[in-house]
Amino acid sequence: MLRCFLLSLGVLLAFSTRAQTPGTPPTGDVFVDAHGVLRWQKTKREVALFGVNYTAPFAYSYRALGQVGADREKAIDQDVYHLSRLGLDAFRLHVWDIEITDTLGNLQQNDHLRLLDYLISKLKARGIKVILTPIAYWGNAYPEPRNTGPGFSSIYDKGVAYTNPRAIKAQENYLGQLLNHRNQYTGERYRQDPDIIAYEVCNEPHYHLPLAPVKDFANRMVAAMRATGYTKPIFYNISESPEVHDALLDANVQGFSFQWYPENLVAGHELRGNFLPYVDQYPLPYKGDARFERRAKMVYEFESADVLQPIMYPSMARSFRAAGFQWATQFAYDPLGIAYANTEYQTHYLNLAYTPAKALSILIASKVFHEMPRAQAGPRYTADSVFGAALVSYRRQLSEWNAPGEFYYTSNTIDNPVKPAALRHVAGVGSSPVVQYGGSGAYFLDQLAPGVWRLEVMPDAVPVSDPFATPSLRKAVTRIEWNEQPLTLALAELGADFQLKGLNEGNMAQAQASGGKLLVRPGAYLLTKAGKDARAWTAQTPAGPRQLGEFVAPPATAGPAQVRHLPVAQATAGQPLNIMATVSGASSQDTVLLVAQHYFGPTRSLPMRSLGANTWSATVPGTLTYPGLLRYWVVLKRAGQPALTFPGGQPGTPRDWDFYPATTPWQVPLVAATAPLPLFTAALDRDAVEAKGISWMNWTDYPTTASGALALRLLVNPAKAGQPAPEAGPASALRAYLGSKTAGRVADLGNFKELLVKVSSNQPANTHLRLALVTRDAVAYEATVPLAAGGEVRVPLSALRAAPLLLTPRPYPGFLPLTYTPVASPAFRLAEVEVLQVIVDQPASLTEQLRVDVESVTLQ
Repeated sequence: MLRCFLLSLGVLLAFSTRAQTPGTPPTGDVFVDAHGVLRWQKTKREVALFGVNYTAPFAYSYRALGQVGADREKAIDQDVYHLSRLGLDAFRLHVWDIEITDTLGNLQQNDHLRLLDYLISKLKARGIKVILTPIAYWGNAYPEPRNTGPGFSSIYDKGVAYTNPRAIKAQENYLGQLLNHRNQYTGERYRQDPDIIAYEVCNEPHYHLPLAPVKDFANRMVAAMRATGYTKPIFYNISESPEVHDALLDANVQGFSFQWYPENLVAGHELRGNFLPYVDQYPLPYKGDARFERRAKMVYEFESADVLQPIMYPSMARSFRAAGFQWATQFAYDPLGIAYANTEYQTHYLNLAYTPAKALSILIASKVFHEMPRAQAGPRYTADSVFGAALVSYRRQLSEWNAPGEFYYTSNTIDNPVKPAALRHVAGVGSSPVVQYGGSGAYFLDQLAPGVWRLEVMPDAVPVSDPFATPSLRKAVTRIEWNEQPLTLALAELGADFQLKGLNEGNMAQAQASGGKLLVRPGAYLLTKAGKDARAWTAQTPAGPRQLGEFVAPPATAGPAQVRHLPVAQATAGQPLNIMATVSGASSQDTVLLVAQHYFGPTRSLPMRSLGANTWSATVPGTLTYPGLLRYWVVLKRAGQPALTFPGGQPGTPRDWDFYPATTPWQVPLVAATAPLPLFTAALDRDAVEAKGISWMNWTDYPTTASGALALRLLVNPAKAGQPAPEAGPASALRAYLGSKTAGRVADLGNFKELLVKVSSNQPANTHLRLALVTRDAVAYEATVPLAAGGEVRVPLSALRAAPLLLTPRPYPGFLPLTYTPVASPAFRLAEVEVLQVIVDQPASLTEQLRVDVESVTLQ
């Protein structure tokens, strides 16, 4: 019995300490010292907490979980388990006051409040700390059209909530009642709960001058909270209304809150390219002001919006710590039950099952945040690809944490663990020298004792459409597949013939590895060295805040197979053309064919080869890529079932005599090596580029030109009466990612000498236009584009010069840097270019609207 006790204790320590958690969670209250540092009351150690926002009890998440038939309590259980699995220890939520109050601010005992109680109780059980923002001001409709909440925010918007006496009274009433509310699951009042470590009064308030009403409102809200007997820190948002920052710096608060959306929000499509310069630093405003320095700093929301790349969060965590933040919570983690469609917030997408690589990157970011000292400046990008135990690589699409005892990675890596013999925890997506895995889901390996490990394998996640396009619960953007996948482990202490046994409910799997190899399905497993007595470890064995047998994963996605593919814009005639596609619903026993033909030519079938992780590839030989228009389909053949042809999933094949394509096939123009290469064409690319004003007063449109062609119109508006003139610099810009434009013409890039820009303006003499080409390493080379009669301007590539990179879409908040200057600018190479920018600068004097119409930009 003693031996079993000691073994169980070893499991508890091994699986909880550094097993995707930052150690034993601190307990007790916190305080802010005289230097603005948030510390634990008992130990006086600095606080460092990192996690997410999550909204299941409220608004759209609440409604959508009901629409898909999910048990909301079970949904919370599942998601909180995954947050714990990812090593996150912070949770923040702006409470939808509109759903739990009446117009007088009286707290309503309803299902939303009950679920908030339940969520807090489950977070506490996993050692996750909480900061609540009681006043959201939001309606509860988004993304749907109509608000349904009865609370005070249904009649008072942000603009009057701090000046209207009735609104102020309602908010005071609500704050007092919420903090005195007793959680029906824990029995603790919100103001006394040791795991609710602080409050942020209100979410993103909108204030304007004068200062006095702002300061008075903030102090009244603080006084209402203190009147309950609450003694812990109170934070206030200071980044949303910078013109009144002095009022907040003079208010009776202990901390200030900030947010970060480095590529802005709601692009409507996935953003591609190197955005690491956008998160190179977070320079705090008001730094040096004694009123600011003595307050603690938190990041209530951050996100790399519309970006799926698994490299942004660790770099953001580094910048947060360098700026001195002690709390950071991503917005927002998608509930498992609706993450298949990404309908909660179209511009955000994060879930362990559905975005495994991005989820592993937030695990690594949590490690960076906890391990990096506060307020310690680190190397800037590009020199910051390695900081501490973290590595971030845009070119490899890899975030990695490689420390003695821990090895985590977001995609395939060839890097060896720094101390293989010391490894205790491994987590990854893809393969490494430690784990070779054929699936696309995340996996976790944790040592329980010498020769005993726990393995957790998530199902395959297959992206089938752009998750940042218009969402719908009727449209899956990621499919889940429960496939049996090959797994090879190179853990010396397990040996090559280790044994595997299922742990989670219903998992009866048992197998013995051969040469370290075996097949696994999604689930939780006990791995033991051959001959090791494993009776002490069962599904019920406690493991820190979890049990060994816990496992959460969504069911396999129902529905027919799907194929996702983006053709290149052009390809060089006479050269082999490689075509890759993501195929969901195909097994290794199925046949996948590429069927290709010229417009009126013969049809050829080419076998596609599985590259793993649902990716299939075929090469069209140079003999078939003679000049013309190449059309092609992907055909899926299954034993005993009709063939399906994509795009469209149509029964039959293009070689059938009666096949009539219901959907236009994919097609690629095959051109001569010296043919022009369009980089931007307004008529074709308008839904795949980012075109925005740098300030709120400028925007974009798509009119037709005098010739009838569609153009992108970049607008610059004059200042309104009584407003100061805009500052000099960029006013409006186009950003276009060129990956699909240049991928089929790589061999030809050395032939091009100039850019042909078709552009016009209603004020040519008042138009200052710049064109920039940006490399994979985010080095910009730009030239001025002088407008000419006839609307065509030729810009020699030799005229391009290194220049600061304009960060567009513009980072938010607006005090963040608008440009990035690299450490070094190597000689320009067209083969390194992946982004085009067209920039309109603010005229020195503007009395009427400036309209610049960009029809196309072409390499010649």
